[in-house]
Amino acid sequence: MTNKLARYSTALIMLAGVGLAGPALAQDKTVKIGVLNDMSSLYADIGGPNSVVAVKMAIEDSGLTKKGWKIDVLSGDHQNKPDVGVNIARQWIDTEKVDAIADTPNSGVALAINNLAKEKNIILLNSGAATADLTGKACTPNTVSFTYDTYMLANGTGKALTKAGGDSWFFLTADYAFGHALERDTSAVVTANGGKVLGGVKAPINTADFSSFLLQAQASKAKVIGLANAGGDTTNSIKQAAEFGIVAGGQKLAALLLFINDVHALGLKTAQGLTFTESFYWDLNDKTREWSKRFSQLASKNAMPSMTQAGNYAMILHYLKALEALGGNPHDGAKVVAKMKELPTDDPLFGKGPLRADGRRLIPAYLFEVKKPAESKGPWDYYKLIATISPEDAAKPLESSDCPLLKK
Repeated sequence: MTNKLARYSTALIMLAGVGLAGPALAQDKTVKIGVLNDMSSLYADIGGPNSVVAVKMAIEDSGLTKKGWKIDVLSGDHQNKPDVGVNIARQWIDTEKVDAIADTPNSGVALAINNLAKEKNIILLNSGAATADLTGKACTPNTVSFTYDTYMLANGTGKALTKAGGDSWFFLTADYAFGHALERDTSAVVTANGGKVLGGVKAPINTADFSSFLLQAQASKAKVIGLANAGGDTTNSIKQAAEFGIVAGGQKLAALLLFINDVHALGLKTAQGLTFTESFYWDLNDKTREWSKRFSQLASKNAMPSMTQAGNYAMILHYLKALEALGGNPHDGAKVVAKMKELPTDDPLFGKGPLRADGRRLIPAYLFEVKKPAESKGPWDYYKLIATISPEDAAKPLESSDCPLLKK
């Protein structure tokens, strides 16, 4: 009888412990976010340290720290190398107990982190990587993409230029996952709209001399040369194309991914007339202007925010909103992402819109043209709005998606 009582008492103690553990875990209000991007090379201006600025602004604006939450931010430079990115991320997860990794410009790095996030059940909050595969064939319950993707870029710039008469294309493509996806998606749009792809050439990332690639593009006689690259590679290829007289010779450059930082680096004299697609511009409305001016005061070089930096802000706001709705941090990436998809998104930069089952946020996109120098009214006044692309047209339809999550 004594042994039975002892066992019964032990069972009660264990049950009591289990009962207490649930609320205790639910009230955990500690969060660690790692901002992983290119801090020092060709993508540093579009992400880099200023992405950390945007993340910290979101934390402050969420109001959670005033409610007793402890939210830490780490930052790391992946050097545009997937193995370096994964090593940093693994250390963060295993040693620092990071809950979410944000930004990840460079699709090769992002796809590697995407796999690790699922394996470790943390969250990948992608703003910087363009490949649509993150919400397509490589989608997981642990990843969301907020800002843009190669499908959006192709269906904005590619469709507009083809319909405007640019019905023959040659691609100058960054030779890694992002460039390959952008060329693939744009080629599909070009051919679907009656155009032809005459050829293409792959260039290593962070190329200094594009002369041999540009000469091939020039020799193709294509009406449009699609630049399927980004950051410093885009600005270098545009500058060198001007030196070869490519645009003066009648061919058009399509900057398939262009950021305001790129235009700033090029100057309006060189960049004028470029057509491109983005989902954010600082001068869109009163809310974007107010936030961007705050950002600029905190940012290095007093830069205006890139599309991806703005996306980091909006994404972190929504992530923290989901944690608050859960009553604490469960340290369960898939569970938090499920809550993020359940809650409607609403922020001052991109407005309202659903986060779909495939992890893609639905937001409008905008077709812009770079102003002529005489049209600019002041610093960073660079864009003319040509057309607005609806959220439904900017994202790949779910019915044609190959995301495994949709097949359950």
